[in-house]
Amino acid sequence: MILPPQFAHFNDDVLFGEVWSREQQLPAHQRSMITIAALISADNFEQLRAHLNIGQQNGITETEIVEIITHLAFYVGWPKAWSAFNLAKEIYHDTKK
Repeated sequence: MILPPQFAHFNDDVLFGEVWSREQQLPAHQRSMITIAALISADNFEQLRAHLNIGQQNGITETEIVEIITHLAFYVGWPKAWSAFNLAKEIYHDTKK
């Protein structure tokens, strides 16, 4: 399915263009942490893979992602945490090759 032009505009230009570029208000590293936590909490694992990659590019370390997911497990549930760990393991393991 092709995205409607207005939706693509909001996603590409507004969210990833304007909002993510407001580094003075909130650095990309922290935006990534918040976004990853929100995606895990909401069970949005389809989008999580991309945001784990973005988070890694924004400086989230393997140690930090492990701590984020471990902390979230107590609030969002073990199954979501396990699913997140499986994705994170793929993302962070692939970059070590």
